[in-house]
Amino acid sequence: MDLGLLRTFLAVHRAGSVTAAARMLGMSQPTVTGQIRSLERQLGRQLFERLPRGVAATAVADVLAAEVAGPLDALAIVAERGRPGVAATAEPVHLGGPAELLCERVLPTLAPLVEQGVRLRVTTGLADELLDGLRAGRFDLVVSTIRPRGRTITAVPLTDEEFVLVAAPGWVERIGVVTAHALREVPLVTYAEDLPIARRYWRHVFGIRLTTQAALVVPDLRGVLAAVVAGAGVTVLPRYLCLDELATGELVALLEPDDPPINTAYLAERAGAAERPHVRQLRELLLHAARSW
Repeated sequence: MDLGLLRTFLAVHRAGSVTAAARMLGMSQPTVTGQIRSLERQLGRQLFERLPRGVAATAVADVLAAEVAGPLDALAIVAERGRPGVAATAEPVHLGGPAELLCERVLPTLAPLVEQGVRLRVTTGLADELLDGLRAGRFDLVVSTIRPRGRTITAVPLTDEEFVLVAAPGWVERIGVVTAHALREVPLVTYAEDLPIARRYWRHVFGIRLTTQAALVVPDLRGVLAAVVAGAGVTVLPRYLCLDELATGELVALLEPDDPPINTAYLAERAGAAERPHVRQLRELLLHAARSW
């Protein structure tokens, strides 16, 4: 099987787009399309489903990417070393994680690396989906809010998120003494119908199961924050996300328990993946900076 076809395949798999892969490889879009079709003919299997915007990898493509990503990355490093006097363009580092943590903490930390020439491609999403992508070779690193399982992924703790129950000041007098019973009368704002963060807070702090339905669901914690600042109701947020609003008084922490709920975020990568210099730089910078988050 032609290594060039596999390299093109991996670029399309990681980029999720023929156009983006073509730019990354310095090739024309028709050339990339032709190489993918040639590889599909050789394998006798479909690798990508064509979408109105971009492509979606099939299960066959995910398995193939997991098999070839490590060896191809290692070959790319050797090839770059073997070009004396030529400034090789390193492949981008593919990073995944939750939108809020990436935007508030991770991307500001990585800005100096981008200035120094590190190419970075960022994908946001839910932890399970991102970890599946990591296993399939779509990502080099994933910031995961759940602990990865299995031997195909290695992970180290990155930072702890402290959860805090907050509302706009106007709700404080209306609620009075903050109890689980009193909070039943207050609209609950959350980022998912199953109330994942709020359920954890209720169980940890109040010792009961949360049965309230959400009044407002916004699939982005920054949207949840904006709605609650505007007075929509109460919510549970990572403290890092609402530090400024708590400092200015736009939000009030309704409780300050001695033992607040904590969630650990992990920095995950594929076990046995070839060590790429820019991936190593990114990992080391994040682990160092996260000590002060």
